[in-house]
Amino acid sequence: MDREPLARMLCATGSARSGGSPYSLLTTRYSLLNHMCGDDMPIRLPKTLVIACGALARELLDAKRLNNLDHLDITCLPAIWHNHPEKIPEGVRAKIKRARGKYDSILCLYGDCGTGGMLDAVLKEENVERIEGDHCYAFYSQPGEFDALMEEEIGTFFLTDYLVRHFDRLILQGLGLDRYPQLMSTYFGHYKRVVYLAQTPDAALEKKARKAAERLGLAFEMRFTGLGGLETFVAGQGRAHHPTNFFARN
Repeated sequence: MDREPLARMLCATGSARSGGSPYSLLTTRYSLLNHMCGDDMPIRLPKTLVIACGALARELLDAKRLNNLDHLDITCLPAIWHNHPEKIPEGVRAKIKRARGKYDSILCLYGDCGTGGMLDAVLKEENVERIEGDHCYAFYSQPGEFDALMEEEIGTFFLTDYLVRHFDRLILQGLGLDRYPQLMSTYFGHYKRVVYLAQTPDAALEKKARKAAERLGLAFEMRFTGLGGLETFVAGQGRAHHPTNFFARN
């Protein structure tokens, strides 16, 4: 047996044990067993459920396909719950309860999403890990990039591919701006720009994003992110969120 790759796996296992995600550690152990027993021996990867916001469903399926994650299942809660964040914590808990005993690992792909720390409280009680980041938009960036954008201009309204596709339904109709356009300044008066975090290079989506910024009366910028940290997390390579005391931050 070639000892060099085995040594690398053992080091990876030690790193995971000292601070990596539980999912990464589990995946590493399976890889180590496969190396020791030979590639011909079929090894079952840990069956994993990802509980996510429906706004991330398309990108999650892309990450699953690109990384050949056949052992991973995805279940989503309605994207419109972003307008009703009080529903998210118990909705996630219900998904966790139904999945217990059916999966080796459960992951949560949500930001805090306006729950005021309540989602993290539920995940702590249920011992389920979620992706790093307080906002869905941060998932597509590399560490520090989202914070840098916010520091550069706090009055930034973010769009993703999903939000661009469903801008009329989620933003205009969801906020009632189609019926009460006079509310535009109430909702967006303090924003200065739209930053479109593009997951795919799509000229039609870029055109729609520019049109959305124009309708909001805001400057437009676009940053291509790909799947970013979302793909990294789903592939079992880290960026888990470690919750702090939400109310102590202020």
